[in-house]
Amino acid sequence: MIRIYLVDDQLILRDGLQALLEAAGHEVVGASQDPTASVAEAQQRHADVMLLDLGLGERSGFEVLQELKRRNAVVRAIVLTMSAQPRHVAEAVRLGAYGYVLKDSGAPELLEAIKVVADGRRYFGPQVADLALRALTDDSPPDRFAALSPRERQIVTMVVNGLSSAAIGTQLHLSPKTVDTYRSRIMSKLGVTGVTALVRLAVREGLVES
Repeated sequence: MIRIYLVDDQLILRDGLQALLEAAGHEVVGASQDPTASVAEAQQRHADVMLLDLGLGERSGFEVLQELKRRNAVVRAIVLTMSAQPRHVAEAVRLGAYGYVLKDSGAPELLEAIKVVADGRRYFGPQVADLALRALTDDSPPDRFAALSPRERQIVTMVVNGLSSAAIGTQLHLSPKTVDTYRSRIMSKLGVTGVTALVRLAVREGLVES
């Protein structure tokens, strides 16, 4: 029996995954859509594997991977996502993901990924392995968001989703002035002059969905 923690912003999907996993003999020890809470809870509940979506509403699963890596957490993360973008696969691997499974894969592949990762190995199916290879051999311009820190990426995602500096500050426990400073620094790094241009760039680079 493998102890699993779920991180996804869709309750119906979390419930469906829980039913599938428990029917397969595993134990779901917790679930959350909050990146901050999920890392602490997964560790407290001694999860072996975390199933992690990249899109968490106004936040990002990359934040979770970054925090797991920072804490040297024992729980091993499998990204379970709709995103088939090569750069997302590459970034997940860079941040320490043990596996990457597309949501349109079948249940047998997901269960196999969980088994492999719980055993300490990495799992990337043929389609995902091809995406990772494309990321390594892609001749397109470099990811302009690569220069941003995880916190800056987090704020970009929230800005693109329409949150004000005050709302972002409330969620991240920062002052609106500090958020404004982050926004100015981000605009400068990316070479854009307004939110509209930032949104277009974020969609084009695959940081957020259109």
